[in-house]
Amino acid sequence: MIFFLLMHGIASISQTNNANSKPVINTAKKNNSFSEGKDYTVFERVRVTDNTGFTTPVEAYSLLLPKTWKYEGNINWVYNMQSPAGNGTYNYLKAVSADNNYSLEILPEIVWSWVSDPQLLQFMQANTRSPYAFVAAPMGAEQYLRGVFINNELSGGTITGIKQNTVVMQEMQQNFEKVRNELMQYGASDVQFYPSAINAGLNFKDGKEAIVLCGVTVIETTLMNQYNGSVQKNYTSSAVRRIIFRFPAEEKESAEKMLGVILSSLRTNTAWKNNVNAFWKQLRQNSDVANRQKIKMMDEQTKAIGNAAISKGAQNLKNMDVNLRSWEEGQASQDKMNVNFIKAIREVETYRDVTGKIELGSGYNHAWSRGDGTSFILSNNPAFDPSSALQDQRWTEMKLVK
Repeated sequence: MIFFLLMHGIASISQTNNANSKPVINTAKKNNSFSEGKDYTVFERVRVTDNTGFTTPVEAYSLLLPKTWKYEGNINWVYNMQSPAGNGTYNYLKAVSADNNYSLEILPEIVWSWVSDPQLLQFMQANTRSPYAFVAAPMGAEQYLRGVFINNELSGGTITGIKQNTVVMQEMQQNFEKVRNELMQYGASDVQFYPSAINAGLNFKDGKEAIVLCGVTVIETTLMNQYNGSVQKNYTSSAVRRIIFRFPAEEKESAEKMLGVILSSLRTNTAWKNNVNAFWKQLRQNSDVANRQKIKMMDEQTKAIGNAAISKGAQNLKNMDVNLRSWEEGQASQDKMNVNFIKAIREVETYRDVTGKIELGSGYNHAWSRGDGTSFILSNNPAFDPSSALQDQRWTEMKLVK
């Protein structure tokens, strides 16, 4: 899924045209009148790798975080034949500012199921054993927030406002057609799709507030019993976006700017994503053809499926260089849903540097790039210039693309 390299001990180094000459370090004093975090913010791109799904670690996604933040992220593969509702590839990321005042959580997808057949429903309730799945009637994003989310990951929070995000809902609807076609292949007589998405505000007793982004899909599948003519309806609901951004209540405007930059910078590695999807689709097809025969996750057979699926893109992955990422640099975010969530808070601005175009959340008047596709500085102080303030000539101000 779709992260700017930090500066460590920045010193401006100039070189002569003589290849044998030694670099000359600029020893001029930095302008210390500017304060990082107040006059400007340095972002770095951090990268989360999938260390389980393939024979070697593969970058799954990247995003920008303020340089002083600490983060942990992982990709978790789950395959359980006894509780198939929770099978999937799950992403988790948590990032925290150095002073613990800000935190970002990108939570894994959660799935819940329901069926109209009472006997099958009872079986599901007795056999669903997964941290990523449970049995419950279908519900939309707001109902999930009020009935489930607020009692678990958002425990202790009070909802201050909810806004429906119709743009995200439209994006979800457009992405549904492939799912419909596959379900129809497996014998469904009708498939309906009900998307919902919200941006919510919460406050907490410790003086923190939170912006919560939540998107939920509900798929209604109608199956005909060929023997008695009865109709069965299955419901699969998924919280496909669960993002929590906490911040001090008095710093809401700054928090909105920061969240806009972070989420608009999310870049998913399309080679990884496509091959993960191909893996699970192949597994579903195998299960359907073989009457859901037992296949253990990540054994030699499933590894072979994954390796075969990724083979076409393997060479591209090996050759990827930080300055030559066709799926990352100079392109809008592949995940339009994140951008559409952000548009409900702040607009997205498009800038250009030598590597191409990059989308950043609005709210900053000036942006600088090192030209490496990974390092950026954002500021609203018209007097700040990193080239002089930091004595680093590698920074170039980016142009806003109208």
